[in-house]
Amino acid sequence: MASIPKIGSSLACALVLIGGALAYGQEREHGGPAHGPGPAMHPEGHPPGEPHPGPRGYQRVAPPAGWDKRPATVDRDSYRHNFQAARSFHIGPYHRPAGWAPHHWGYGQILPRVYWGPNYLIADYWLFALEVPPAGYEWVRDDTDALLISTDTGEILQVEYGVFG
Repeated sequence: MASIPKIGSSLACALVLIGGALAYGQEREHGGPAHGPGPAMHPEGHPPGEPHPGPRGYQRVAPPAGWDKRPATVDRDSYRHNFQAARSFHIGPYHRPAGWAPHHWGYGQILPRVYWGPNYLIADYWLFALEVPPAGYEWVRDDTDALLISTDTGEILQVEYGVFG
């Protein structure tokens, strides 16, 4: 008869554990507080970029009309922004150049030439909701960000943070 109280206690503990797990799942499913790591935070001293509206609704993935007709002149002031991407795209892994550490880039800075190589060039920029680059500029990838750079100097004209989440 001593084993009946043990069985009863075991069943009570099992029901408490199952009930707690179910309540936790419902809380997470209905937007309750999440336990564990939260969303990625920007490094200290680096505010997030400006909100960028990005595309709305479904759009067929195709080169835009005039994708190869780049603007001949550049109004630098209209491009000079650090945007936060409206959505993130999950593509292949990113491998930064050997010996280089992560860096939070902003417009006006000079991107080292090692980042201009074909491994970092975003030739199909329209797939990631990036604007047509003007003549003399290209989009390149640095980790999760897209940078619009001058192919003459490496100066960053525009940044889209979080394009490749």
